[in-house]
Amino acid sequence: MNRRQYNWLIFIIPLIALAIWVDVSKQITIPNPFKPQTNLIDRNVETRLGLDLRGGLQVLLEADLPADATISSDDLNVTRQILESRANALGVSEVVMQVAPPRRIVAEFPGLQDPEQVIASLQQTGLLEFVDIGSTPVTEGTIIQTDFGTSSTSTTTTETPTTTPTTDPSATPAPTATPVATPTIYHTVLTGAALSAVNVQAASLGGFDIATTFKSEAATIFADYTGSHVNQYMAIVLDKRVISSLIIKSKIPGGQGIIQGKFTQDSANTLAIQLRYGSLPVPIKVVQSQSVGPTLGEESVRRSVVAGIIGLLVVVLFMGLYYRLPGLIADVALITFALISMMLYKLIPVVLTLSGIAGFILSVGMAVDANILIFERLKEELRAGRTLRQAIDLGWKRAWPSIRDSNFSTLITCVILFWFGSTFGASMVKGFALTLALGVGVSLFTAIIVTRTFLHLVLDTIKSAEHPRWFGI
Repeated sequence: MNRRQYNWLIFIIPLIALAIWVDVSKQITIPNPFKPQTNLIDRNVETRLGLDLRGGLQVLLEADLPADATISSDDLNVTRQILESRANALGVSEVVMQVAPPRRIVAEFPGLQDPEQVIASLQQTGLLEFVDIGSTPVTEGTIIQTDFGTSSTSTTTTETPTTTPTTDPSATPAPTATPVATPTIYHTVLTGAALSAVNVQAASLGGFDIATTFKSEAATIFADYTGSHVNQYMAIVLDKRVISSLIIKSKIPGGQGIIQGKFTQDSANTLAIQLRYGSLPVPIKVVQSQSVGPTLGEESVRRSVVAGIIGLLVVVLFMGLYYRLPGLIADVALITFALISMMLYKLIPVVLTLSGIAGFILSVGMAVDANILIFERLKEELRAGRTLRQAIDLGWKRAWPSIRDSNFSTLITCVILFWFGSTFGASMVKGFALTLALGVGVSLFTAIIVTRTFLHLVLDTIKSAEHPRWFGI
């Protein structure tokens, strides 16, 4: 066994150990040696199941616009992306959203525990405004009008007479004009689009605040505004409702700001999500929502696991009986393939649906296919009188073009299927294509690196001519 093979062995053994650790774990926590009481890695690695296997909530969303309104596909796709980002930030990381043209979006929330919170967050427009309210504060919760989107500036209350006085002295004196107050329209200094970062932090006196950072141009505008409005009030307004009314005590350079209010951790996180992912280009409403029970999913998982175990055992037995010692080595490589694949599914993470599990089971066959090609070439080289070391190297080199072409053609098909699923909202097709593509990638690694390394490790000291039955010849 040459030095290169030893180097690969040093890489493969820790990789297998890592895969086993991740596969049996639900939470990975690695303490930070440089910062006590903190973790370098703290991540949930539970297997994520899709709606068809786990149950959850399915919601049909529709554009909240008149029926004759035209909605561009770009706006609908951007709306879907923002909604998906909001839902993922709320912790619903397995969410699947698909556009259903011309004006609907289908959302699936596997294992959802608080549907009201998620749906409420999705429906919020999330229009944040920093508003100049002059020298008088506005009570939190007050709904105000702003000039955002218009060319008007701040105005004050005006009086408009409801009657016009007459100049005829014989006429009955006209009643005194009654003033009618027009609503105050406040000036919007900046909107949430000017923000580059939004984070939740603990407040010094308890509760939570939201730290904001403005983009460079907006930071200059904010600094100039605060510098010229010292001792005046600025309101932070979300969807025209005042959430905080602050007095400007000094110029605020650098584009850093704090949104203060009576926030709990949940409400602060919800607001931060709305601000971080912007307002929706298309307002949406919930047309229909229904709970999907996990009963069918549990049965599907059970049958899929049984099918996977049976298939794996049949393959292991076939390889061991037909290819003898190399087949047993291939079985070890096949188990390595399964461990690494499951590790990737948990780390990426991949949401496993029934179709995704089917893609994994199919990839098991793809993993064995490469080994079969190598071993058939190995037997031919041994029959031709090659030494075992030569037969291993030549068998791999001559089988490689077939392995390469077959696996890459499968990967191309996976790319096409994934594109089809993304374009037409077919999540089942996407799941199948993703797990199959990952399986093909891992099978290439196990066939090219793992199997070859194990072959050299075990067989380099064996003389095949003395033990032909060990190699099925």
